[in-house]
Amino acid sequence: MIAITPVAARRLAITRQRLAGARANPDSAGMLEVTRDIGCLQLDPISAVARSHTLVMYSRVGPYDLAHLERLLWQERHLFEYWAHAASIVLTEDYPIHHAMMRSYPRRASTRAWVETNAHLRDYILKEITEHGPLPSRSFEDKAQAGWYSTGWTSQRNVSQMLDYLWTRGEIMVAGRSGLQKLWDLSERVLPEWTPREVLDEREVTRRAAQRSLRALGVGTAKHISLHYIRYRYSDLPGVLKELESEGIIQRAEIADEGGAWKGPWYIHRDDLPLLERLQNGDWQPRTTLLSPFDNLVCDRARTEKLFNFDFRIEIYVPKDKRKYGYYVLPILHGDQLIGRIDPLMDRKQKRLMVNAVYAEPDAPVNGETGKAVAGAIEELATFLDATTIAYGENVPKGWKKALQ
Repeated sequence: MIAITPVAARRLAITRQRLAGARANPDSAGMLEVTRDIGCLQLDPISAVARSHTLVMYSRVGPYDLAHLERLLWQERHLFEYWAHAASIVLTEDYPIHHAMMRSYPRRASTRAWVETNAHLRDYILKEITEHGPLPSRSFEDKAQAGWYSTGWTSQRNVSQMLDYLWTRGEIMVAGRSGLQKLWDLSERVLPEWTPREVLDEREVTRRAAQRSLRALGVGTAKHISLHYIRYRYSDLPGVLKELESEGIIQRAEIADEGGAWKGPWYIHRDDLPLLERLQNGDWQPRTTLLSPFDNLVCDRARTEKLFNFDFRIEIYVPKDKRKYGYYVLPILHGDQLIGRIDPLMDRKQKRLMVNAVYAEPDAPVNGETGKAVAGAIEELATFLDATTIAYGENVPKGWKKALQ
C-alpha cells in the first residue's frame, strides 16, 4: 500500500493531465503527445468562448494555431471523432478499444427494431455517401418508414438518428467539418492504412482502457476509472483491477488527511510511481491556467469536489436569473488548487474578450501575486482567441483587481 497525501494526489492528477510541468510544443507533434496522455478531448458545440476541445488543448500547450489540431484530424488522421466519456476526439491508435463498442452497438432492442424498419433509409444514406461523400446531414432526404421517437431533442430527427447509428456502428465517420457541420464518409475511406485492426475481447478492452483511464487520472478509485475515458464500458472492472494488481501493473494507494483515510481503494499505475516520487520530493512545476467546463480534469464533478474541494456545475441550462456564476464558466487552476472561476464571452466581431465576472474561492489567496498569475492566464486566453482587448465587469475580487484592471 502506497501512502499519498492529498497534495501529492492532486499534483499527480494535474501533472498526468499535462497541466503542470514542461509544456508540450504547440504543434501537431505536441498535441498528439498531449492526447496520448489524456486519452480524449470532449466535443461540445457551444462556442461562447471557443469550442471545448480547443480550450482543453490550449490549457495544456498555450496559444496555438488551430490548423495543427485540424491536421491531426483531417490530414494525418492520427485522431478521429467517436464516443469516449462523451462525444470526443480520440486516438486512431486506440481504434481496437473503440471498435469493441462499434461491434456491440446497438444493445437496445428498440433501436435495432427501428433500424430494421428503416432499412431503406439506412441503405439510401450509405449509397449517397458511397457515391458522393463526404456529405453533410442536410444532403439526405428523410425517407424513414417510421419516425424515431424519444422524449428528448432527437425525437423525429430520423436522418440524424440514422447517421448517429451508422457512426456508432463504425460504418461511417466524420471525414471533416464545414464550420460546425459534420461531413460524413465511409470509415474505410477515412481511416488510414496503418490503423490497428486487431479484434479485442471484452476483457482485453477493459484491461487496456482501465490502464489508460487510470494513467490519465494519475490516481483514482474504481468508480473514477469507470467514469473516465470509455465511460460505463468497462466489462468486469473489479475483476480486471484485481488481475492488474496481482500482476503488479497497478498498486493500491491510501490517501489520508487530518480527517482520516479517504474512501477507496485508490489505485496508481506502476509507470507513474517514479513521477509520484519526484513530486513527493518537491519536483513540482505549477502553472496558472483556465479550464474548459468540460475539461478532463473536472469532468467528474464528485471527484473534483473530493480532490480540490471545488463545487463545479455547468449552468448552461440554468435560467439566467438563477445562475450563480454564469453561462460558460472557466475554472481557474493555480498550482495544485482550483482557486476560482471566470465568466467570459468572446466578442469575435469586435475581437474583444469580455470577462463579465471573476470569482475567488473562499480560501483562495486573494493577493497581488496571485492576481498577476490570474491576469496572465486571462491574457494568454485572449492571445489564443486572437482578442485585441479584454474588458472586465465590476465583479472582480478586491485583492486581484489591480492586476486585472
